Amino acid sequence: MSSGQGAAIAASDIAASEESSPERGALLLWMIFTGLSVFAAVLLWRYGLLALMVRSDRTYISSVIALLYVVTCIHCFLRTRAIAREGAAGQRCRAMLAASDGERVLQDARRLPNGLVSDHIRSLIEKAKAQARGRIDQTLLLRSLADRLRGSNHFGAFASDTLMKLGLLGTIIGFIIMLAPIATMDAADKVAMKSSMGLMSDGMAVAMYTTLAGLVGSILVKIQYYMLDAATQRVFSDAVTLTETHVTPVLERDSAGTPQ
Repeated sequence: MSSGQGAAIAASDIAASEESSPERGALLLWMIFTGLSVFAAVLLWRYGLLALMVRSDRTYISSVIALLYVVTCIHCFLRTRAIAREGAAGQRCRAMLAASDGERVLQDARRLPNGLVSDHIRSLIEKAKAQARGRIDQTLLLRSLADRLRGSNHFGAFASDTLMKLGLLGTIIGFIIMLAPIATMDAADKVAMKSSMGLMSDGMAVAMYTTLAGLVGSILVKIQYYMLDAATQRVFSDAVTLTETHVTPVLERDSAGTPQ
């Protein structure tokens, strides 16, 4: 192999890696964010703050919030990985269709890599064959592609809202625990006063810790799914650009019988 060929191959590899880096970047960004969150949780555990929250929350709502947050993080990771794979498959489709023999790929769409973008291109080819001639309107197919790319991303909004509502529930229960001893409080009985003050303190701790856990969990979930939605939008935009520049013009020209 000559040095010129080696340089060309290296340049193509670098270009391919640069094209796919945004999709890998979405997964990398999630891992960095989650790593920072885990580091913060370890610090809180190291200084005993997490243990204090668990001991002080007699309702265990804070523990439920933490468990739901972990489940949501796992779901977000799976969705981010799926979107990263779809983005990588879309980049491979672009490379194949932009090549000199790209029109041959449209004649045999089975050569395209597996993925939602490839399925969308195959649907466009089938639509072009069915309507024979004329402009190919892919509006409905793009809506379908957008829905399939989003998948279960809406679970993030549900989880964030649920975490917030659980925190609010803990706040209400905490105030109930705090105010319950007031009705039976006897100012002359010092032992009863001390017991009532302890119950009021416990109720305030429940209210504050559950509210804090719900707010923090909701904010962190919103950040994660914001990054996921941004990555999904990039994949969809790339798919629209790909089909409008390399697929529909070729299909419309072929259906009209224009000489190549």
